[in-house]
Amino acid sequence: MSPDFITLGIETSCDDTAAALIRGGREVLCDALSSQIRDHSPYGGVLPELASRKHLEALIPLVRSVMSEAGAAPRDIDLIAVTAGPGLMGSLLVGVMAAKALSQGWGTPLIGVNHLEGHLFAGTAAHPELKPPFLCLIASGGHTEIVLAREDRDYTLLGGTRDDAAGEAYDKAAKLLGLGYPGGPEIERLARTGDPGSYSFPVAMKGIKSAEFSFSGVKTSLRTLVENMKKNGREIPVSDICASFQKSVTESLLSKIEFASSQTGVKRVSISGGVSANTALREGLAALGRKNGWEVFLPPKKYCTDNAVMIAAAGYAAYHSGERSDLSLTPNPAWSIWKR
Repeated sequence: MSPDFITLGIETSCDDTAAALIRGGREVLCDALSSQIRDHSPYGGVLPELASRKHLEALIPLVRSVMSEAGAAPRDIDLIAVTAGPGLMGSLLVGVMAAKALSQGWGTPLIGVNHLEGHLFAGTAAHPELKPPFLCLIASGGHTEIVLAREDRDYTLLGGTRDDAAGEAYDKAAKLLGLGYPGGPEIERLARTGDPGSYSFPVAMKGIKSAEFSFSGVKTSLRTLVENMKKNGREIPVSDICASFQKSVTESLLSKIEFASSQTGVKRVSISGGVSANTALREGLAALGRKNGWEVFLPPKKYCTDNAVMIAAAGYAAYHSGERSDLSLTPNPAWSIWKR
């Protein structure tokens, strides 16, 4: 394909509406995101029906905005890439239907993109030198898994979570502590002034020869601690608890990356998903990389959470490999492309 090939990326898998234009597979011409955090914060989590309504309000103005800022017209767009799953059905429908309408109206090719594959491309879009084989930890509110990218678009799932995802655990912990939503940034902020050695929360699956995760135990341990403190009339040292909780989750994530590398022999490592914006995790992975002689690739924090740049990059790669979608494209909330 021409190096001037322009892809419009559309992302509406959960509660962030995003659009982006990239040239080739990596050059970002413009990207924008409309967050729904304020809308969902009063409820302590994402309300699916509200999320889809907000996508309806935001998406087309967002597409117009990125095209205007990039100075692009419909005739300049060579491909429309849209998240088709996994995610919330109502949210996915908004993005897919809008992409299909634009494809039909503009006469532009369309490609449906797997959201989790998109997360892999957050790293490759930011780092051209990140080539297979590499390991990627995807850690977000809905997913925690380690994937081996063997070759271009050939992926093997090495392990996932048996219960809560890491981001979900952060959200639930924050709710137990009376903090805001989303929980990850709030816990990280408070952890900066806390002592991570104050409390010994469990690191589930530690020492088990598996790349799988579990976060329900650390969440239950925190709940028990907080309930006992309240019962005994004790003041809750929120910063210390946050620092200790963050340490446990980070140790779990890093230990499984190290296990996956030791089992596969792969020393090229990346992370993606909202939790990968956590400073303690990023610094811990960098230190682990120095210790083990890994090449560590950290996407910019703005591309760790859901975004359309990663969707455009993944769509470009899929189209380049010969994949095509048409107007029969249908969202699949449970779409998985990993081999096992």
